Amino acid sequence: MGVLRHEGRQECYFFPLYGAEKRGGIARAGVIISDEEIASPLVTTPDSVLVMNPDSLPLCEGILKQDGLMLINESLVKEDPKRSDLNVVKIKAHDIAEKIGNARIANMVALGAMAKLTGALAITDIEGILKKFFSPDKHKFVPLNVEAIQAGYTAV
Repeated sequence: MGVLRHEGRQECYFFPLYGAEKRGGIARAGVIISDEEIASPLVTTPDSVLVMNPDSLPLCEGILKQDGLMLINESLVKEDPKRSDLNVVKIKAHDIAEKIGNARIANMVALGAMAKLTGALAITDIEGILKKFFSPDKHKFVPLNVEAIQAGYTAV
């Protein structure tokens, strides 16, 4: 679990959950961003979800609140959710990432889309934010990640 402090917001919790699957299996993470103190880092009924692969669709559909936002990576997820009360947005995250040069940054493309759709992250200084987050030996990857985030932001 990580706790991030961000200007203008009191707290941000990141709570990853990994199954026993091999590489490429389902990974989940809950993120809470709040102007108030966060009592519990567990996300049980999220306002929004990101579905990056077909196996995640049933789980995300089952926990998303009514009228919640579901962002779907339609490069890999070909089915539509069964629920009709959701606000569904689709993005070809893997296709966009491949055009940029690396399919492994599809998650950053999706981050850019979620930033725009939810307003939870301002990308005005995304390079500075990434440089603070990544250790200096990883700064060589910052430009590619910035490009991916901006591409996702403009794609929705």
